[in-house]
Amino acid sequence: MFGLSRVATGIVGAGLLGIALIGAVFLYGWFGSGPLEEEQPFIVKDGSTLTSVASELEDLGAIGSADRFLLRAKLIGGSEPVKAGEFKLPAGVSESQILSLFQFGNVVLRQITIPEGTPSVIVHDKLMAEDLLTGDIDIPAEGSVLPDTYSFERGESRAAVLKRMQQAMVEALAELWPERTTRTVVSTPRDAVILASIVEKETGKPEERRMVAGLYSNRIKKPMMLQADPTIIYPITKGKPLGRRIRQSEIADINDYNTYSMMGLPKGPITNPGRESIAAVLNPEETSALFMVADGTGGHEFADTLEEHNANVERWFAIRRERGEM
Repeated sequence: MFGLSRVATGIVGAGLLGIALIGAVFLYGWFGSGPLEEEQPFIVKDGSTLTSVASELEDLGAIGSADRFLLRAKLIGGSEPVKAGEFKLPAGVSESQILSLFQFGNVVLRQITIPEGTPSVIVHDKLMAEDLLTGDIDIPAEGSVLPDTYSFERGESRAAVLKRMQQAMVEALAELWPERTTRTVVSTPRDAVILASIVEKETGKPEERRMVAGLYSNRIKKPMMLQADPTIIYPITKGKPLGRRIRQSEIADINDYNTYSMMGLPKGPITNPGRESIAAVLNPEETSALFMVADGTGGHEFADTLEEHNANVERWFAIRRERGEM
């Protein structure tokens, strides 16, 4: 009898030991180091399920088995959904760390910045130069992109990122247009973008935007030619730097953009203006200024009369002579 009891006890003990070993293996497979040999990026696509993610992890070599990963995740991994985005999987990352990263970790943020006043040809070049984006795009319509910083995912299409940039402009105009004041001279959102693009190119000082917008508004009301130098350059370079001084023949050239040879606004924007320049056009400074010239600091001297303006021009010429520019 005692011998049978010892055998039964041994069998039970062996069974418990086996269960414990299985449990240990199960837990080690969850918390122990994984097979990934070096850091790898991993994208959880929008709308992905844990099942589809597990299959991709197995293909990548980050886990040994998708089925075992899913079983462990179901039993001890928690019920929080995985987030969409790009993640960095470090070498040797455990299954528990992978799930926690997808549920609670930081998504890798990749960004592209379009500065205020960037013409569409350069927007196109910046998007095409970003190696982590895919696909081709055409040069977008001038004035259709809102300058800002935009996040994107590795492998995302350039067309999708451009669409967000253009939708941001649509939304900005929808927000700003109802806030226009009675001082604005533009009658449509498109005209606001056109005039704002000139303001954007004319001044590098944010504090001058409303003043420049007020000056051009006064010229339109007179009416006077806008005589904005950037409108001469745009048909020549499509917004890229000219790299030299404007020629007299270009000042006299007759086209749909040159505001030295036409009244009113050019036929379209000459760059992609930012929110602040659009807002300035819709709420211009209350001023009687009609003329402006550079002051040597990146800003301008403003004048109400031609006489005052000529004196300001002489001061600007004197500055340029001191710099050896004339």
